[in-house]
Amino acid sequence: MYLENVSLDAHDPRLLGRFWQGLLGAEPLTDGPDLVESRLAVPGGPVLDLCFPSVPEPVAPAPRLHVDVAGGTRQGEVVERALALGARPLDIGQGDVPWVVLADPEGNPFCVMEERPEYAGAGAVAALPLSSTDPARDAAFWAALTGWRPVPGSPLTALQHPSGLGPLLELCPEAAPKDAALKNRMHLDVRLEAGDDEDAVVARVVELGGREWEPGWGRLPWRLATDPSGNELCLLPARRP
Repeated sequence: MYLENVSLDAHDPRLLGRFWQGLLGAEPLTDGPDLVESRLAVPGGPVLDLCFPSVPEPVAPAPRLHVDVAGGTRQGEVVERALALGARPLDIGQGDVPWVVLADPEGNPFCVMEERPEYAGAGAVAALPLSSTDPARDAAFWAALTGWRPVPGSPLTALQHPSGLGPLLELCPEAAPKDAALKNRMHLDVRLEAGDDEDAVVARVVELGGREWEPGWGRLPWRLATDPSGNELCLLPARRP
């Protein structure tokens, strides 16, 4: 299995998808009214697809997963580019911090990060911070599903692609438990590989503290689950040869 997608619900997939393509320099894949997809590849490292499906639900406050954009020594330039593409400054009570908090055109918060040693080689996305009730437990869960490895010396419990390149998946101690009635607007998708048995994978999810998630949406071509902290994820079937 491997981490394939970062999926962000959108009211206007083209508006949101083109914003993130422009900001991150991602390669366009599909551009439909109900789904926009683009590809973010780190040479020698992971390939992640950014998916923007159309959904009617409003943007919820305090998202549990968001994007930290790499700024580094060019942080100011990245902020200016984001603003030119339609972002706006956002105050979430962050106070005096070295990163810059913005909202994308649909109000989803993201950060433009300062230079940090752990982001060397990350590419356009420095990190994907994910709220967790137990970072060590959830790191073990995501490592088992993705093959990503612990990042030594990171101030937060974090995983990264085995190449040592690409964004960090940071497990952040949460301020409040997840509201089970609210779906995360941004979530991660894991792709099964040839030979992976779907039922065995779901059983492994449960063994690691997650659960199969059945929201009553009818039959889907993939399985839905949550991690031990209640964050949703999709288990996509293996690609056909």
